[in-house]
Amino acid sequence: MKTTYSKILKNLILGISLTTLTVGCNDYLDITPPSNISPEEYLKTSDQLGAYITKYYADYNNYNKDSDDKGGQLPSHLGSGGESPFRDDTSTDNETNKGGSSNRFLPGTMDGSWKVGASGGKWHFYNIYALNFYLNNVVPRYEKGEISGTESHVKHYIGEGYFLRAHEYFFRLRKLGDFPIITEVQPDNMAALVEVSKRRPRNEVARFILEDLDRAIDLLSENAPDGGKVRITKKAAQLLKARVALYEGTWERYHKGTAFVPNGPGWPGATKDYGQNYQFPSGSIDNEIDFFLTQAMEAAAAVADNVQLANNTGVIAEGFGYTGNPYYDMFASTDPTGVNEVLMVRMYKDGVQTHWWNHYLPGGGTIGYTKQFEKSFLMANGLPIYATGSGYEGDGLVGKTKVGRDGRWNLFMKAPNEVQKVTGTPELTYFPNFPNLESTDGKVASSTGYIHGKGYSLDAYQGSNMGNDATAYVIFRATEAYLIYLEACYVKNNSLDSKAQDYWRQIRRRAGVDEDFNKTIAATNMAIEAETDWGAYSQGGLIDATLFNIRRERRCEFIGEGRRMDDLLRWRAMDQLNGFQIEGCKIWGEEMADYYEGKNGLSPKGLSEYLRPYQVTENNNNYYQGLFFAPAHYLDPIAINHFMVSSPDEQTPSESPIYQNPGWTLESNQPCDVTVK
Repeated sequence: MKTTYSKILKNLILGISLTTLTVGCNDYLDITPPSNISPEEYLKTSDQLGAYITKYYADYNNYNKDSDDKGGQLPSHLGSGGESPFRDDTSTDNETNKGGSSNRFLPGTMDGSWKVGASGGKWHFYNIYALNFYLNNVVPRYEKGEISGTESHVKHYIGEGYFLRAHEYFFRLRKLGDFPIITEVQPDNMAALVEVSKRRPRNEVARFILEDLDRAIDLLSENAPDGGKVRITKKAAQLLKARVALYEGTWERYHKGTAFVPNGPGWPGATKDYGQNYQFPSGSIDNEIDFFLTQAMEAAAAVADNVQLANNTGVIAEGFGYTGNPYYDMFASTDPTGVNEVLMVRMYKDGVQTHWWNHYLPGGGTIGYTKQFEKSFLMANGLPIYATGSGYEGDGLVGKTKVGRDGRWNLFMKAPNEVQKVTGTPELTYFPNFPNLESTDGKVASSTGYIHGKGYSLDAYQGSNMGNDATAYVIFRATEAYLIYLEACYVKNNSLDSKAQDYWRQIRRRAGVDEDFNKTIAATNMAIEAETDWGAYSQGGLIDATLFNIRRERRCEFIGEGRRMDDLLRWRAMDQLNGFQIEGCKIWGEEMADYYEGKNGLSPKGLSEYLRPYQVTENNNNYYQGLFFAPAHYLDPIAINHFMVSSPDEQTPSESPIYQNPGWTLESNQPCDVTVK
C-alpha cells in the first residue's frame, strides 16, 4: 500500500497541533494564546481545563453554518459582512437573499447544480480529533485524582468536552448521515486509520451523541463555575439531547423505506462487508424511531418543566417612551442573561469583540421574509388568514399584514413607517414609507419588503458604525424544549398528552394567539396551506392538520432564527418542489402599485402581483425557473479524495471502506442522480 501515514492522517482523520494552548476571558469567551506549553504538562488543574476547552466552543472569526471545519461549533454573530445565524433561513420558504438561493435547489444537470467535490467537504475530523485528545487526557487523570481544583469545576469542564464532541458529531450527522464513530486519538498505524474510517449507521451515530450528552448532563453543573450563561450548562445539554433525538427520530420516520436510512432499499452501507446484514440495536427501525422520540420527550420535559417562558408584553417600540418587552429584548439586547428562558448566550464587549449585524439590518440587509412565511402566521383569534371571520385585512400594504395578527409577526417583522431606533439618538428615525426593493445597497435593500426584525437592536449605537454591535446572540433557549416535546409526543403517539397540550397553550399565550389550538386545527385547509408552506408535506404527500399546526407553531416561533432548513430536511418536506417560486410583498394590483411603477430591479407585472426575487432578470440567473429538488440533496456528497486516499491502490474509490451517499457518484464534479429515491 503506497499511501503514507501523513497523507491518510491529513485526509481521513485530520490531525492537529495541540502545543499552542489558549485561555479565555470567561465573561465573553474571547480567546487569546498565553504561551506554548506541552499539553502533557498542562490540563492538570480545573482552571486549565476551563481555559483550554473554550477554544472549541467556536471560532469567532469564521462562523458559517456550512463551514467544513467550523460548522460543528457553536453559532455566533460574526464579522464585517453581517454574518449571523439569523441569516441562515435565507434559502428556504421563510426568507431569501436578493436574487438568489442555494444550489441545493439546482439538482442534476441544471446550471449551477451541486456537484461532488474533488476534496474537502464535511468528511472532516479536526475538532473531533482535538476533543478526543482532551477527553483521552483529562478523564483518566480525573479518575486517578490527578487534577487539582474544586471537583465540581473539574467535572463541569469535562462535561463541556463531551457536550462539544456531541455538538460536532450532530453537525456531521445532519450533513452526511452515516459517519465513523471515533473516540480515541489514533496511533501511527495505517490499518488502524483505515479501520476507524468505516461509516457507522446514522442511528448508531445518533445514539453515540446521546450517550455523550448523557455523560455531559451527569457532569455539568446547573450553573457554570464561571462565565454564567456564557458557558455550557446542564440544561443546555438536556436541550441539545432533545434536539438530537427529535432530529433522528423524525428523520427515520419520514425517510423510512428509502436509501437514506439503514437497511432501506438501496442503502449504500449494505455494499460494504461490514454493513451487510445490519441489525438495529432495538430490533427494527420502528423501534429505533420510538426510542429516539421517547428520548426527545424525556430530555425536553427536563427543561420545559423547570424553565418559564419570557413574558411578551405585546409592546412595540413607538417612541422615546419605550419601556421594553422581555420577549423582544431577549434577542435584541447586549445582555439577556437575566432572562430565565435563555439557557446559553454568546456575549460581546464593545471595543473588544463585536459584530456588524445591526449595521447591515436597518434597511433590509438584502434579505427578507417571504410571502409564503407571512401567510403562515395565524390571526390573534387563532384562525388562519383565509378562514371565515379571521379579520385578515390583506397584504396590499406591508403594514396591513400585522393587523390583528400573531404577535411574533408583529414584533419580528419591521414594516414601513415604524420607528427604527429609540435610544442613542437625538431624534427618532423611521423605516421608509415603502420597502426599498429596487436597491442593491447592502445596508438599505430589502429582498422581499418584509424586513427581518429578529435581533434588531433599538439602540442606534449598535448599528451606527461598522463593528459597533455588541447585541448578544441567544444560542439555546427553553421554548425549543416545549416545541420538541409537543412534536415528539404527536409523532410518537398520534395524540397529545396533557403536558404537550399545556406546553402548546403556553407558547400560543406568549405569542398573543388564542390558546384554543383545536379551533385552529378545525379551520385549517391543507390544500391552501400547501401553496405556501413546504412543511405541509412529508414524503411528497400532505400531512394531517394537527401535525401541520405543530410544525406551523415551530416555524413561527423560530422566525428569523435560521432553524428552518434542518426541519425541512428531517421532515423530508422538499420532495414536491418542482419550479417553486419564492415571492415577497404585493407590489402590483393594490396600494403599492403606483409607487413601484417604472422602477427598475423588480419582477414584471405579468408574472405575479407579488415581487418574485428570482425573476427580476432572466440573464445569468439559475433560479429564474424556480426551485427544484432531488432526494440526493437531503445529504451532502463525500469528496472523492477521501475515497482515493483510503483505497488500497489510491486509484479505485470503490475499493475504499467508505461508501458514498445515496444519489451521488464516485466521480468528482458530477451532479446527483435525480432518479434515486
